[in-house]
Amino acid sequence: MFVGARRARPCSLRCTTIASMSKTAHLDLPIRFGTVGTPLSTPKSGGSAGGVQRIRELSLSALELAWVQSVRISDEACAKIRAAAEEHDVAISVHAPYYINLNADAESWATGRERLLAAARAGYKAGATDIVFHPGSYMKATPADAYRVSRDRLAEVTDTLRAEGINVILRPETMGKSAMLGTLEEVIAWSQEVENVLPCVDFAHLHARAGDGSFNTYEEFTAALRQIAEGLGERGLKQMHIHFSGIAYTAKGEKHHLNLAEADIDYKAFFRALADMGVVGRVLCETPNLEEDAVLMQNTYRQAWAKAVRKAAQG
Repeated sequence: MFVGARRARPCSLRCTTIASMSKTAHLDLPIRFGTVGTPLSTPKSGGSAGGVQRIRELSLSALELAWVQSVRISDEACAKIRAAAEEHDVAISVHAPYYINLNADAESWATGRERLLAAARAGYKAGATDIVFHPGSYMKATPADAYRVSRDRLAEVTDTLRAEGINVILRPETMGKSAMLGTLEEVIAWSQEVENVLPCVDFAHLHARAGDGSFNTYEEFTAALRQIAEGLGERGLKQMHIHFSGIAYTAKGEKHHLNLAEADIDYKAFFRALADMGVVGRVLCETPNLEEDAVLMQNTYRQAWAKAVRKAAQG
């Protein structure tokens, strides 16, 4: 068994009953919850637009389109996604293809740049406001040199999108292996230096990155949130885009995502930290069972948020 995994408990939720388990209207919470990828319980004929509708049926309110292999979608399909999102009040984001490296050689970067631009262009047509991507690896460069190259290339992409009138936020994601670009410090610094860039903070990746089981307490979660607030000001915690899941890891970092019931990540402490720190934004679930854990996350957060509100009212 990988570090980060624990013996699975029998699952009490089934896709056919998830909607009845999520009893809250989504707009009464400061955070929208959803999935990275179309919910597993979406009818096969539904496509991404059907996934948007299914998200709303589950009382969730965000969907990240998982264009992780390539961007192959027609303008007509994008229009259907946008219309469904507007009808059902579902916030849309895009996960761009994995094969992007801000620190690659010139030839590889030219290809990766086009992948990132394609995701942003199509995503904007589909109603996406945020484009998440993996920033790449250090290769043989020092972290400082890799950061500078990546910053300049990220600025190049945002300049292109701005010139084309594509109004999206690019979200470099925190990564789960020490060989990868994407420390919390790096994504904050890119966001400070490049316009229209903000972090996608994957807290499971941060838990796995060191490979020693650290970054898994309420105190560590709140310290990271304070670091974001100090680096980015009010927008840091009021426009958050979060990925969350259980995760298996080794001494070298992330192995793969796990369902919450199978993982060692302290998700209750995490959602208490979000509530206590007044975070506003989105949480997208990346566990294998997707919507089942997305509903669990929303319900766990709702309990923590209610306690935080009561505490604040009491002075």
